[in-house]
Amino acid sequence: VQLVESGGGSVQAGGSLTLSCVASRSICSNHCLGWFRQAPGKERERVATYGGYGRISYAGSAEGRFTITRDKDNLYLQMDSLRSSDTGTYYCAVRLNSGCPIRARDFEHWGQGTQVTVS
Repeated sequence: VQLVESGGGSVQAGGSLTLSCVASRSICSNHCLGWFRQAPGKERERVATYGGYGRISYAGSAEGRFTITRDKDNLYLQMDSLRSSDTGTYYCAVRLNSGCPIRARDFEHWGQGTQVTVS
């Protein structure tokens, strides 16, 4: 499955962005989709995941500011109250095996990423 992200850009601190991820084929509703980000020189980290039965999980840094939603095979991330620490490349990922983990290495398919810069 191929994933394509869009919606990144440059924004001032306190602003908002909405990221979108479109899958090339149908993804079972029980499969886990997630948003990850990677800042220069840092490891890729989970931002939020959307698992089976609508189970949602956020990283602490995203809780209360970001909202992950899913519409069939599309995944979205509404980001509000952005901070400079949110700067990085944001990736969409899908795990076709069971479970909805938080480690990036447990997701099999990835998009190319979209850049978010907060100044």
